[in-house]
Amino acid sequence: MSTPADDWRRLDRRTVLVTVLVTAGVLVGAAVPVAVAVAGRIGTGSALVWTAAAVVLLTCCSAGTDYVRWRRTRYRVGAERVALHTGLLLVKERSLARERIRSVDLTARPLLRLLGLVTVRIGTGEHAGSDSTLELDPVTRAEGERLRRLLLERAATGPAGSHREGELIALDLRWIRYAPASFVAPMLGGAAAGAVMQVSEWAGAQGRVIAWAGDLFRDTPLLWTVLVLVLAAGVAGIVGALGLWVEMWWSYRLEREPGGTLRVRRGLLTSRSVSIEERRLRGIELVEPLGVRLLGAARLDAITTGLTQDDKEKHGTHNTLLPTVPRTLADSVAADVLREPATPTGAPLTGHPRAARRRRLGWALWAVLAPVAVLAVLGALLTPVLLWIALACAVVFLPLAVLLALDAYRALGHAVGGAYLVTRSGTVRRSTAALERAGVIGWTVRQSFFQRRSGLLSITATTAAGTGAYTAYDTDASEGLGFASEAVPGLLEPFLERS
Repeated sequence: MSTPADDWRRLDRRTVLVTVLVTAGVLVGAAVPVAVAVAGRIGTGSALVWTAAAVVLLTCCSAGTDYVRWRRTRYRVGAERVALHTGLLLVKERSLARERIRSVDLTARPLLRLLGLVTVRIGTGEHAGSDSTLELDPVTRAEGERLRRLLLERAATGPAGSHREGELIALDLRWIRYAPASFVAPMLGGAAAGAVMQVSEWAGAQGRVIAWAGDLFRDTPLLWTVLVLVLAAGVAGIVGALGLWVEMWWSYRLEREPGGTLRVRRGLLTSRSVSIEERRLRGIELVEPLGVRLLGAARLDAITTGLTQDDKEKHGTHNTLLPTVPRTLADSVAADVLREPATPTGAPLTGHPRAARRRRLGWALWAVLAPVAVLAVLGALLTPVLLWIALACAVVFLPLAVLLALDAYRALGHAVGGAYLVTRSGTVRRSTAALERAGVIGWTVRQSFFQRRSGLLSITATTAAGTGAYTAYDTDASEGLGFASEAVPGLLEPFLERS
């Protein structure tokens, strides 16, 4: 499509239709419980008339507002800048320099996909909030792809290497077996139980639901009742986790495009296309939550510069390169992404002193025994029931806390491997981060009173990428400082005293 570079373009006019359908759907969903609630006071016919009138009026207002937005919004791609003009009373015109653009991401919610539309998000990779991004919502899919290719078009400046271009990995449906092992499953199970109670309250039937559940378990012992309810919530959570996984990762593909751009495409109902320039890539993070780690699996995240706070809040998986897969496969993809013969996260790590284990065992004991002691004191003063609860908590949670503390100690490690420094920590969420040594901009050394008595310290590599800080916790004091000195020579030396 050849057009003058300075031509202004409009968003797709079907944005008004999208707004009408979405607003009407939301309002109808909200109007149903309202109509049911007021029908007993003013009559069913009057309730339907008033709620229908409110739905129509609010939908028309929303459509009119979006029509004005569409009429007043235009954009253009010039030779040097991308500009967006919008607003009626308060006119805004923002622009981004094309050479600073680092990402063009496409998202299509189900209704947009049905109409062949996408939302285009253009970012510079700077931590400047909305000032570093432009959002075109919506344009046609063909226009979105044209903008993505045009704005990310670079000379072949990607790092040299023998690793393949094109598709690096695609969806394998066998990966879905890891979905129930995530922490999402129990949360969805609890949410399902809460949703049943909330919907029944809206319909004015919560009392009948509770009475039905009471009649169902009238002759069942309390312990079995609790177990059945927990099992039902667990099954609901597993089904929800499987459905969420399918929605997020269907049609997943990870590709390396010419010019050094990694592209992740995924999504069943809402399609997403995320592009990451390899020039922004500062490393990778291997994430192993406890449940999937027990199954020998891990997730792969990119450590990139320019992930704004808005990205972190609105796009929780914005930097995820690979869903939960077998650990060996994650290592292989990590090596391909970094163009290395072997992944740095597989490098042998230096263990931490036993004093670090004592600290974690101490934290675990305090976390369990302090509440148990409070319950015991209250039980002695008030009721013996609290004494039994304290005993049960001690019996159940004390061994669990000790096991987690020992696992957290075994997870600790650090190393310098080639062009990367590696840190590992965590038990409920174990993270192994391989950070490019050239991306380290400073070191933060922390040593508490108790660490100083044990000869330990925590040393943090600060960077403009990822979370901004990657820490080796409770290292031996001399080993930790030596690790920092070896990883980035010359950065820490002015502050060290050699004996």
